[in-house]
Amino acid sequence: MPSSVIKAFAYDEAGQILTITFVSGRAYAYQGVPADIAQGLRLAFAKGEYFNKAIRERYVALPVSAGTDSRP
Repeated sequence: MPSSVIKAFAYDEAGQILTITFVSGRAYAYQGVPADIAQGLRLAFAKGEYFNKAIRERYVALPVSAGTDSRP
């Protein structure tokens, strides 16, 4: 199901970086996110709810500039 909050996301398993782009256009790279948490986001029916419960304010978030390769 499409999310009303999250536009897209990508996960770098080697670096444990979860990059999330929100519908607002802002993007953040969340540091130190374990693979099972990223997988949980992928599988979540309500991605915004999962994000708030399992990711938001639990991991360091660095803003990602537009036009970059999605890395901080």
